[in-house]
Amino acid sequence: MLLLGISRFAVAQDPKPNIVLIMADDLGWMDVGFMGSTYYETPNLDRLAKQGMVFTNAYAAAANCAPSRACLMSGQNTPRHGIYTVGEADRGGAATRKLIPVANNEILPDKIFTLPEALQAAGYNTATIGKWHLGKDPRTQGFDFNIAGNLKGANKHFVPYQNPNIKDGPAGEYLTDRLTTEAIAVIEKQQAKPFFLYLPYYAVHTPIQAPADLIAKYKQKPKGAGQDNATYAAMIESLDTNIGRLLQKLDDLKLTDNTLIIFTSDNGGIRSISRQTPLRAGKGSYYEGGIRVPLIFKWPDRIAAGSKNITPVTNLDYYPTILDILKVKNKNTYSDGQSIWPVLRGQTIPERTLYWHFPIYLQAYDANSDDGRDPLFRTRPGTVMRSGDWKLHEYFEDGALELYNLKEDIGERNNVALQHPEITRQLHQQMRNWRQTTKAAVPTQLNPEYNPKARLPEKKKKDN
Repeated sequence: MLLLGISRFAVAQDPKPNIVLIMADDLGWMDVGFMGSTYYETPNLDRLAKQGMVFTNAYAAAANCAPSRACLMSGQNTPRHGIYTVGEADRGGAATRKLIPVANNEILPDKIFTLPEALQAAGYNTATIGKWHLGKDPRTQGFDFNIAGNLKGANKHFVPYQNPNIKDGPAGEYLTDRLTTEAIAVIEKQQAKPFFLYLPYYAVHTPIQAPADLIAKYKQKPKGAGQDNATYAAMIESLDTNIGRLLQKLDDLKLTDNTLIIFTSDNGGIRSISRQTPLRAGKGSYYEGGIRVPLIFKWPDRIAAGSKNITPVTNLDYYPTILDILKVKNKNTYSDGQSIWPVLRGQTIPERTLYWHFPIYLQAYDANSDDGRDPLFRTRPGTVMRSGDWKLHEYFEDGALELYNLKEDIGERNNVALQHPEITRQLHQQMRNWRQTTKAAVPTQLNPEYNPKARLPEKKKKDN
């Protein structure tokens, strides 16, 4: 039985729900109170968790910003849209890369009928406030209204923001506060009609910056194991406080009862800033710490309050789930996610396999703390899959296979591929079949600059 703590409840027949999708940036699986952190304070998110359903096996479809967001907005996995990272695919020292990686796409293709486009067609007002990262202007891909969204990430969290799509506020203004104020204004303006509010905060992405009074608070607080960065903790509290502001506005306007709220993160957290123990590694890695994320769904009287679910789900599922709720057909040729609306109603879905494909390189953040496969890279080219409790990694440079039983080894420390050759063989064949079906590009060209003796990582180019 996958559902925990569910009670019976009636399903009301109300008009189309408002939809509020809140996405934190680089917030780790264990960086919130409702997932077990004792250092970070998230009372508003903890309350939201008690009012809805928490997924403990929730994943992003990619381990860093742009590809994860592309998967969410398209409902399609990375081989379909070709967005694998931010910027170039050949990150890290040239001499340490054995293969020429697949070229990276930075713009979500126009041929994809996005989630906001589908909601526009269904009669929704659509707005995005915050980080877009999939093109220059999200209004070309289904949003009626855009504040702060473009192709770039955040340069800073205090004015001046250096963002062409949001005007600077008064001196000292904090970006998380400002985005929430803008979101509240949009809700007040659009409440007469069903609305889709996409609120992808720039927090808690680097640069790690927060209000001074909150930083001082956490400097006085006892540290947690692997969670001890006072400024990062202050960023999380500020994020939580602002989500509380937004939720209060929905209450004040009497919109809460017919509003579906989704809260999540775009990928795992940066391990050198905040550890996700017992998970291994962090952002940019396809070990669990890089792809597991916190996830809450709330919709009063449709989703049981205080429920937890262990079904493995991914942000590829949000698009088909929302369309299922609205009884709208998906116009895309491909849909790699699956509706989890039955799960949200207390039922189950058939077990399925989840896939991640990353034919690229991402350089290390911190060779001493990343906890990846090697100290030079968070990610080397490969594919990962999860089938039941089994998780298989394949790495293209050397053909290495790593098999883990997540039920027994959630930290992915004990590679049991040799102990279970038949399971490894079956899963590997299934993985190859999936790559063929999705036409997933696999790098095979050798890099002429490669030097197997090269060991020193190149200086970090960017934070994504």
